[in-house]
Amino acid sequence: MNEQTLEKMKRMKLHGMHRCFNSVLQVSGMNQLTADQLVAQLIESEWDDRHNRAVERSVRNARFRYKASVELIDYSLNRGLDQNLIQRLAECNFIKASENIIITGSTGTGKSFLASAIGNQACLLGYKVYYANALRLLNQLKMAKADGSALQELMRIEKQDLLILDDFGIQPLDGPSRLLLMELIEDRHSKRSTIFAGQVPVDAWYDIIGDNTLADAILDRIVHKAHQVELKGESLRKKRKEN
Repeated sequence: MNEQTLEKMKRMKLHGMHRCFNSVLQVSGMNQLTADQLVAQLIESEWDDRHNRAVERSVRNARFRYKASVELIDYSLNRGLDQNLIQRLAECNFIKASENIIITGSTGTGKSFLASAIGNQACLLGYKVYYANALRLLNQLKMAKADGSALQELMRIEKQDLLILDDFGIQPLDGPSRLLLMELIEDRHSKRSTIFAGQVPVDAWYDIIGDNTLADAILDRIVHKAHQVELKGESLRKKRKEN
């Protein structure tokens, strides 16, 4: 009977229950557990299994640049990194509040890693996250405009609890890119959160966006409810190479 039960669990894709029940049979035996204890263990194991697979799927779909976590953030270097602030951001209450994060700093100071770490933490907490190079995403959306699929793509991005735009401001935006960025920001304003990571300081974003009217509208929506993190110091990649 137990073999049949295990087989049915497998066919029903109750992987957590299957693993737990099989372990109980092999290690402790059925007689050592009451009925309610056994049921509780089976449910807990299935719950954990489904949660872990959901997190793995979420992390995979996010397409992070780095395999980063908040536990791996190095505070020992003099980068102007406020550990208390990062720990608060890692709680992801900023997502509940539909707030943004702006991470700026020179090349190699760890902007992308930090953004990925916070994004990974959001996945662990059950949020939907999408990570993208800002310029590449805008170019993809411009091509989508040409074939008529842009609306569908914009709606997909709008549904993400957290959008991470990396390398933001790496080059000035052209007209279509400005309009697409405005559309992205407008869709998410006061509803979803966005992390912007880039080398260019916020006070230079007017020149990057290139149109004062649109720049005013975009920056008002981004900066108004944003936590700002400015990383300082030398390139971490350069330091590792020297070591």
